[in-house]
Amino acid sequence: MSEPVYHRGSCLCGNVRFETTASLQGASHCHCSMCRKAHGAAFGSYGSVRREHHRFVQGQDQVRAYRSSAQVTRSFCAACGSPLLWHSEAAHADWVAVPLGALDTPYETPPQKHIFVASKAPWVVICDGYPQQAEG
Repeated sequence: MSEPVYHRGSCLCGNVRFETTASLQGASHCHCSMCRKAHGAAFGSYGSVRREHHRFVQGQDQVRAYRSSAQVTRSFCAACGSPLLWHSEAAHADWVAVPLGALDTPYETPPQKHIFVASKAPWVVICDGYPQQAEG
């Protein structure tokens, strides 16, 4: 019997598709400069899942990886550039972070914190009342 699918997602062009077989945990808005640049936005919103519960189901040959820091590797679609996940080789190496904007299925629980606010864009005003962490 196959595992239940909790979420399905894809890139902008649809070449790459993925699914998670567990619920995403610890959703947050990340304001670090790398997430801002990777998304071309004020912040990236992510939920995490253990690596064994994430799988590419289409277009894995289109997935490229970029090491954005000594500890973090980001995966994206080679055709459209959409962010698909990131993972750390150091902290929580058995988890991957999935961009919530790439999900095709509803994600009902809003992110509950902002991280790396010490490096947020100066024009961003956070007023949702969620906890803010200077770093991760």
